[in-house]
Amino acid sequence: MRFDDVDLAQLADRLPTPFYAYSASAIRERIGALAAGLAGTDSLVCYAVKANSNRAVLALVADAGFGADIVSAGELERSLAAGIPASRIVFSGVGKTADEIDAALAARVWKFNVESHDELLTLEAVARRRGETAHAAVRINPDVDAGTHEKISTGKAENKFGVSIDEARRWFADAASMPHVRLDGLHVHIGSQILSLDPFRLALERVRDFARELQDAGHALASIDVGGGLGVGYRDDRDRPVSAGDYVALVREVLRDFNGRLVFEPGRWLVADAGVLVTRAIRIKRGESRDFLVLDAAMNDLLRPSLYGAWHDIVPLVDAARAPARYDVVGPVCETGDTFALARDMPECRAGDVVAIRSAGAYGACMASTYNSRPLVAEVLLDNGRWAIVRRRQTIAELVANECLPEWRDA
Repeated sequence: MRFDDVDLAQLADRLPTPFYAYSASAIRERIGALAAGLAGTDSLVCYAVKANSNRAVLALVADAGFGADIVSAGELERSLAAGIPASRIVFSGVGKTADEIDAALAARVWKFNVESHDELLTLEAVARRRGETAHAAVRINPDVDAGTHEKISTGKAENKFGVSIDEARRWFADAASMPHVRLDGLHVHIGSQILSLDPFRLALERVRDFARELQDAGHALASIDVGGGLGVGYRDDRDRPVSAGDYVALVREVLRDFNGRLVFEPGRWLVADAGVLVTRAIRIKRGESRDFLVLDAAMNDLLRPSLYGAWHDIVPLVDAARAPARYDVVGPVCETGDTFALARDMPECRAGDVVAIRSAGAYGACMASTYNSRPLVAEVLLDNGRWAIVRRRQTIAELVANECLPEWRDA
């Protein structure tokens, strides 16, 4: 299997497995597709950093002139370090602390996506203390079912994200009481891995109607942030992703009367298919009723199958002429949930075979942990036949370096 013109099996002979490999060419291709659809518009693309926060990936985003959608002070620092200017950064998330807001104001981020009244009051207080004015958009919860997994749905009334249109209406009516927050935008994001345009249309139409209401009432809106959520094809036989062109065309159609800036927050769609987790078979364990393919990668390296029951194509990098076999694909972590796939058909595998877990570029390394005292794996960037380590493998010494025995003090 060649990935961005690099032979992954040969790379696995040079680097200890498991490791993540990302295709710079695939990321640039997605960036180009989105940029082409937005040509001629007043728009800003802010990559959702939480999908993959490696600085080398963020540098590709910066080089394309895109911005960042962040949800923590750590993501702010990563984005700035990768060359993304603060003027192209939006700060989202329901749990921004006063300290994080202060840091974002000090960096002069472009806009805050505000998700609760308490956050709005905190933003006003921090900006007042600094003698500054913060620009903010209200995240609307349009009560739209995106038809995706319940753990990545964000646009229904019972979800923790955003506020109702009724509450947002009160915020704008009371805007004069908050002179240090300029409420000049709307934001909506209804979930992730969305494979139909219909939920997008419904959410956008509700935001458009509210924007018209606000403008008719004299409230100037500088931007509408349409969020992200475009799905990818984890399963070729089932998933039918929406194209970037069709998605952008829908946004432009529904919001054609809006004269401000359109903001997009793609994450998974930009990087998921650009990443693979390269692992190696430790052994085949024969069971009474099933066989287990035991890999050296585990749930701590790629959590999505355990957390969501998510599907990833699993490809042994072996001769396809081998006899067919069926395996439960598992890792070495001491949990039954450390399972990547059940009853998966593939060529017969042997100890030492290299295996690629596909579409792992989003929510893979960034969600990893050191459970079972397993060090974080390396990350490698590929680019037209070249490769470079962009995060070296953690050592066990580094894993325990911050731990210490207690030095007791009287209370």
